Amino acid sequence: MESIQDEFVFLADLVTGLAAQFGENCEVVLHDLTGSYESTIVAIANGHITGRKVGDPGTNLGLELLRGNHVNGNKFNYLTQTKDGRILRSSSIYMKNKAGKIIGSLCINTDITDLMVAEKTLKNLINPAGEPSEVRESFVTSVSDLLDALIQEAQEVIGKPVAVMTKEDKMRMIQLLDAKGAFLIKKGGEKICTYLNISKYTLYSHLEEGKSNAKESDSL
Repeated sequence: MESIQDEFVFLADLVTGLAAQFGENCEVVLHDLTGSYESTIVAIANGHITGRKVGDPGTNLGLELLRGNHVNGNKFNYLTQTKDGRILRSSSIYMKNKAGKIIGSLCINTDITDLMVAEKTLKNLINPAGEPSEVRESFVTSVSDLLDALIQEAQEVIGKPVAVMTKEDKMRMIQLLDAKGAFLIKKGGEKICTYLNISKYTLYSHLEEGKSNAKESDSL
C-alpha cells in the first residue's frame, strides 16, 4: 500500500466496524499522514468522544513520530485525557509504504471515565477499613515524570477523573499536591492548571483558601 487512498474503502469499513463492535464510547480514527498535518482525519466514528471530525488535524503523538522523535511508531493501551477531563484508553497503529515511510494511522480511543468512577465505588465497598496506608515512592529520571506521578497519586486519592470533579474536589487535589511539594517543581503550577482545566487565578485562589482553612482548623 503506497497511500491510504489505495485501501480507503476497506479502511473506512474497518473504522465503522470497530466502532460498532465496541460501542458508542469507542472512537476510531483513520489519519492520512501524507498531506498537511492541519487536516489528517479522513474517516472517524464516534467523534463525539474527542469532538473531532473529518478534516481535523492529528495529535501531538503523530506529530512527534513524523518528526522522528520516536523510533517505534505503534503505541498500545496508553491513557490520555480530553480537554474536558475525560480519561481515554488508547492505541495507535501506524501504516507504512514499501519504502518504510509512514503514510497513515488507525487510532482507537475508548472513554473509560465512567468505568473509573465505578471502579472506585466498588473498591470502597470491597476493601475493609483500617488497612495500613501505602507509602509510594516514585523513582523517575526527570522532574516532569515526578510531577506526573504526583498528579496521578493525588487524583487517585480524589477518586474521580477531572471531568467529573467538583470545585471542592479540585481544591482538595491542589492542597494534596501542595503538601507533596508539587509547586516547588519548575512550571508545576502551569502543568497542574492545564491538567485540571483551571486558570492560574483559580489555582492561587484555591491555594490561599486551603491555607486559610488550615489555619482556622489549627486555631480551634
